[in-house]
Amino acid sequence: MYEKLRPYILLSPALLVILVLFIGGLFFGVIRSFNYFPLIGLTEPNLEAYRSILTSNGFLRSLGLTLHIAITSTIISMILAIVAGLVLRENFRGKKLMTFLFQLNLPIPHIVGAIGILFLFTQGGYLARLSFALNFIEQPSDFPELVFDRFAIGIIAEYVWKEIPFIGVVVLAVLQSVGDDYESLAQTLGANRWQRFRYVLLPLIMPGVLSVSVIVLAFTFGAFEIPFILGQSFPQHLSVLAVRNYTNPDLNARPEAMATAVIIAILSTLLIFVYMNLSRRIVRSD
Repeated sequence: MYEKLRPYILLSPALLVILVLFIGGLFFGVIRSFNYFPLIGLTEPNLEAYRSILTSNGFLRSLGLTLHIAITSTIISMILAIVAGLVLRENFRGKKLMTFLFQLNLPIPHIVGAIGILFLFTQGGYLARLSFALNFIEQPSDFPELVFDRFAIGIIAEYVWKEIPFIGVVVLAVLQSVGDDYESLAQTLGANRWQRFRYVLLPLIMPGVLSVSVIVLAFTFGAFEIPFILGQSFPQHLSVLAVRNYTNPDLNARPEAMATAVIIAILSTLLIFVYMNLSRRIVRSD
């Protein structure tokens, strides 16, 4: 009897934390999103917060920006990680050093990267002042707008900088595990370099790459700190919009904040399911 219950007993501390913090928080968040907030006199649940959000032009623009950031940064990171993995699997002088440098920023927090982007790429940053000193531009304000811009270039750049080695580690692990046998066999059958990559290596690494890319996609869709630091004031990333409404001194904005958070959770889940479905089709087609 004990042996049957042992896994559940060992998992109970972690499950308890998940149930209390995640499911408990989600439950109360959903209740608040239905305009039920007795503290300020809202005692009749309704969908007013959702109606207000979904009919707002600002929300739709924020949704478009959030999807752009998440999808673009994930795709760019995935492509560059695959390229880096293919390069680092080759034997060349200084390979260990390059591999170390490639993985160097894995333990560095995202916020450090955001501060680096601010110092380097703002119109008052180091590169703008250097360009001005070298007479490339007439004044620092002429430097291209790469941060706080409508295309979220600074946000995407930070995510790409951080996520390339995260995905690349998986690529390297898969390439090292499969070895050179499959590729050598394809070469003996007359396959050129591109054919070996397209029909041999890519199908082998894609399941692992797509799995970790789902994590990147979900993170970039719901993360708060980088869009808050590097994003423009309007439209805002959905997570920033939710936090600003939640911290609004007017408590009547709290249901809209919770509704926005619930929508982020739902869209993240749907986005992951769609991404995984497309990933399976790509893998099967290969």
